[in-house]
Amino acid sequence: MTSAKIFPKLVIPDTLAAGPGPGNTDARVLAAFAGAGVADHMQADVLRGMVECKHMLRSFMGTANIHTFAVAGTGWSGLDCMMSAVMPGDTVVAFVNGTFSGIDALTLRMKAATREELAQDALDPKPASVTVIEVAHGESVTGDVIEAALAKVKPKWAFMAHWETGSGRINDLKGFSEACERHGAMGLVDAVSSLGVADFALDDYPGVAGWASCPQKGLLCLPLTYAPVSFTDSYIAALKASGCYTYANHPIFEARHWGIVDGRDVEKGTYHRTHSGYAVAAFHEALRINLSDSLARRARDYAYHEKALRDAVVAMGCTVTSDMTSLVVLNLPAHLAGREMELVQNCRARGFGIWPTLSSPVQIRIGILNQLSRASITEIVTRFAKAINDMGGEIDMGAVNAVLGAHYQKTLAA
Repeated sequence: MTSAKIFPKLVIPDTLAAGPGPGNTDARVLAAFAGAGVADHMQADVLRGMVECKHMLRSFMGTANIHTFAVAGTGWSGLDCMMSAVMPGDTVVAFVNGTFSGIDALTLRMKAATREELAQDALDPKPASVTVIEVAHGESVTGDVIEAALAKVKPKWAFMAHWETGSGRINDLKGFSEACERHGAMGLVDAVSSLGVADFALDDYPGVAGWASCPQKGLLCLPLTYAPVSFTDSYIAALKASGCYTYANHPIFEARHWGIVDGRDVEKGTYHRTHSGYAVAAFHEALRINLSDSLARRARDYAYHEKALRDAVVAMGCTVTSDMTSLVVLNLPAHLAGREMELVQNCRARGFGIWPTLSSPVQIRIGILNQLSRASITEIVTRFAKAINDMGGEIDMGAVNAVLGAHYQKTLAA
């Protein structure tokens, strides 16, 4: 019998998370997670925390939807829960303009495929009932594109990512909601990257029946905690009528863990499937922070600091192709074109976590999640400029710092 191999203690160093997400978790959230007492999952404070979380989440998401709660896991878990109502043969229109909306569309194709269609290509089915509208990388999904597709297909379900981090583009949420209303489609929205960054309220978009987000971006929480979801009464009615092929991510069953039973709140908490007291404490604190800051203020802060980063990288000779306020997607100066992946790898090896795009041609993604200060933006800009110079660039940091100084001074004076 061979002896067990015991590896050295795992040490993960501090890094600057400057990509599309996860972002650096707020220190107050980490403290809440680490400070939670070891409690069984039915301990009174855990149950109370879950009840309070669902109410704070409704305020944070701007909705009166009773079926607003959080799915244990990452954003993938919330998206899978939202899409679980899509059944084989359902008509779907999905809009794709980047890596992650493409994965969402694949999920929908797998759920809408019949057994025969799955058997033809189990990992990449092409169900006849699903129409995927491809929009070029680096471009947004616009209202006219949405209108044309829904008018032609008249689907049961329509899907769109609000903010597509694969390309850094914002898609037309208002146009999507209005087209869904006009053509009788139930809208499904991936709000993984916009929730907690953009200033919007779910109830302002009545054409959207289902929403799914994540904990580790605008919400400031730890990745493996809770993915917010919200469903309208019409979504729940459709789900009750058709059922779905899941238990763990069933929207109605999941809602029961948060004391939402038969369309009403149970305020004392209910039996649930072993939610972690640590995760509840972290999620609770993240919601408290966001509500205290206010979504309007956080949205202004993101726009303010993204403009500083954008101006700085443009001053370095880069070309920005994104329009999100938490993420800058760019091409390097012409003399370094084609070396984007090399630069990203060099940065990550030094604890500076920027990201490439996951599609070709490769671009660079620099994010500012939970980095909303002049000092943080200056550090990101300085480290990025050094990485360019280390590859033979000729960035004049005096000029770049002057751009940053002008942005912050002018805005502060205003």
